[in-house]
Amino acid sequence: MNFSKYTIKKDKEIFRELKTSEKGLSVREAENRLKTFGLNEIKAKEATLFNIFWRQFKSPFFYLLFIASIIAFLAREEVNAIAILGFVAIDVILGFIQEARAERAIALLKKYLPAQTKVSRNGKEKLIDKRFLVPGDIVLVEIGNIIPADVRILKEENFLVDESILTGESAPVPKKPQSLSKEAQEIFQAENIIFAGSSVVSGKAKGVVIGTAKNTVLGEIAKLVSGITRESVYEKDLLRLSKVILRIVIITIVLVFLANFIIRGTTNSWEFLIFCIALIVSIIPEALPLVVTFALSNGALNLAREKVVVKRLSALEDLGDIEILCVDKTGTLTENKIELEKISSEDKGKCLFYGLLSSSSSGPFDSALFKQLDGGKRRALNNFETIAEIPFDPFRLRNSVLLKESENKKILITKGAPESMLKVCSEIEGKKSKKEIQKEIEAEGKKGKRILVIAYKYFDKEDFTEKDEKDLTFLGYFSFRDPLKKTARDSISLAKKLGLKIKVLTGDSKEVAGAVAKEIDLIDDPRKVILGEKLDSLSGKEFEKACQEFTVFARVSPTTKYKIIKKLQEKYEVGFLGEGINDTPSLKLAHLAIAVDSAADVSREVSDIILLEKDLKVIVEGIKQGRNIFSNTNKYIKCTLASNFGNFYSIALISLFISFLPMLPVQILLVNFLSDFPLVAVASDKIDVEELRKPKLYQLNKLFSLIIFLALVSSIFDLIFFAVFHKVQPGQLQTLWFIESILTEILLIFSIRSSHFFARARTPSIPLICISVFTILFTIFLPFTLFGQNIFHLVSLPLNFVLIIIFLVIAYFILSELVKLIYFRRWKYSIK
Repeated sequence: MNFSKYTIKKDKEIFRELKTSEKGLSVREAENRLKTFGLNEIKAKEATLFNIFWRQFKSPFFYLLFIASIIAFLAREEVNAIAILGFVAIDVILGFIQEARAERAIALLKKYLPAQTKVSRNGKEKLIDKRFLVPGDIVLVEIGNIIPADVRILKEENFLVDESILTGESAPVPKKPQSLSKEAQEIFQAENIIFAGSSVVSGKAKGVVIGTAKNTVLGEIAKLVSGITRESVYEKDLLRLSKVILRIVIITIVLVFLANFIIRGTTNSWEFLIFCIALIVSIIPEALPLVVTFALSNGALNLAREKVVVKRLSALEDLGDIEILCVDKTGTLTENKIELEKISSEDKGKCLFYGLLSSSSSGPFDSALFKQLDGGKRRALNNFETIAEIPFDPFRLRNSVLLKESENKKILITKGAPESMLKVCSEIEGKKSKKEIQKEIEAEGKKGKRILVIAYKYFDKEDFTEKDEKDLTFLGYFSFRDPLKKTARDSISLAKKLGLKIKVLTGDSKEVAGAVAKEIDLIDDPRKVILGEKLDSLSGKEFEKACQEFTVFARVSPTTKYKIIKKLQEKYEVGFLGEGINDTPSLKLAHLAIAVDSAADVSREVSDIILLEKDLKVIVEGIKQGRNIFSNTNKYIKCTLASNFGNFYSIALISLFISFLPMLPVQILLVNFLSDFPLVAVASDKIDVEELRKPKLYQLNKLFSLIIFLALVSSIFDLIFFAVFHKVQPGQLQTLWFIESILTEILLIFSIRSSHFFARARTPSIPLICISVFTILFTIFLPFTLFGQNIFHLVSLPLNFVLIIIFLVIAYFILSELVKLIYFRRWKYSIK
């Protein structure tokens, strides 16, 4: 493997071979190497326009129609054959246009998610797109990063990586900069190499790129390059539904064909075979992929405009399913613009100075402290040398740094959350007692302030461990404020309207979390907060009860977050918003994983949805739109199944008792096309408030009995229709049934789109109204045109026949509306 030779080389040898230095490459040299080595990316196979076009011919519906056209040609029904091929062409073109549009949408969304990495170019640190990395680049990686290339380590601090994507071993692996005594041939032996695709678990490191793209270990084992994907629950339900429908229909058709063969013998067998195939096509909701793709791609683009990027389109349906959303407080409900409000200490200057000594300028709290830095303090800071440090983590709730001021003077400074710090302080600098300090801190917390305690002790060793963080002297504390987002209260109000439960899982103190939650009306009492420590001590049933009853969870560790989400998911669909590397297990576990674009690389990698702006309102609005898509897709399925099942069985049954076909194959296909035409527009329709609040109540499996009842109404009216018109000429009967089938299905849309009385439902969308009116007029006037008569074998009708049809259609609509209203009144609450 390419990495092996670099495991035994010294830094200078590597620099010489790669023609680079510790300062990195020049910009010009990097550009030249990019031309030589190419982009640092392992290209996944993308869908080309040809692939999308070819995919349209792999549908079972296409095969059925194509076979029908061949049979028609063999039976010398050339007009029917050409008409059937015309429908094939229309389906292929529409499917191709919409899928191509969806692919473009996904490509557009990917542009929102550039993966960047930190490099040193000409000795200056800068962020670049990881695709532009080249061999010889000096890269800097830290906790949460995904390694962008194969890199030989030059320097490291407390550095651990997760190489499970390559080795399958989940335990973090330590790395070191020293050269090995002999070449490492396997990944697990390469202690000084970090590999593309692995992720940083702790610490930071500096290294030189030795391989990019296909020249990485990951590139050589490209089959392992597969992001975490989830198949939508809704996708599985649709697939299962399609299989059941196809099975029922094929069995029915075979029985009808055999019955026809027994009754009539071989007379017109070819024609009846085409008729049977057309019937199969008529009942299958073949426009479903078009409706779903149209709804999802439109929804994804709309959300992108609201700064929500959907990594997989089907995640939008999962977004609509979410019943509980678990979020952090900081940055979601608050601005995450930390401001230092006050310093509480007997010696405020010393407290601020020690706070600056123990800080970096990267974190929000540290940044707030560094804003107080003036020239004198800056010069004084330079007198101290950092010997060792233990960074902050959410389990310890503190960080420590060991500094040397002179040869014989060393000081250990520790900074962190009050409950963590007061335990390790044995002395207090000043006159206050520990109890007085605790009361002060609690009072600040109740005001929503965030507190960091600072403590220290003089030290005589050259290194330290967590065990040395004891017997410290309390110096003081900093009080910070983080203003609420202006949208926070409105977001909570909208979530309540949607029936969406928001649960806050935060590392902040109980007092701060309670104060913020009370201020935005999430809870009515700031004391209704449970600590992670208390939650962990509960038994199974008590833990489950607490997870459901409490809305705010404070001082929650990543492990406890995971346990909360796991328990909630036993009864609910749960979404989780995370950003740190420690959130990754919870993101993988949640039904829907949401991350912000500034999240750790690994958190973004496992997420379904990326927020370009961390704001609760953005997520709640996304859930609202997801429920719209979910509901409108179900409207199409309910309507088309209720109509198609009714017509399918009516036509199949009546065909056995008359000497001609009740509807010609080409007419059945036209009915299917015209009735589906307005149904595509249902993706843009408005939905009832109840469906926004309780989307699960309106799922297909819970409404299948309604579909059966409405199909029965459709069949009854088909039989009434046949009783009225059975003595008319074959051409007239076929034309009348053609008109009746389309008009009943279009009117059913306006009934089934709401559980309310149709006139009291929300106003339908303009596209749905316009397309429906156009289709109705086209259907009524088509039989009177030469085009309709020559191509589709329709005939002009007497006015009284048209009026009778309109009367029957209105009667059908009234009865369907009554059945729907009775159903929802009698059974609505029993299907919860």
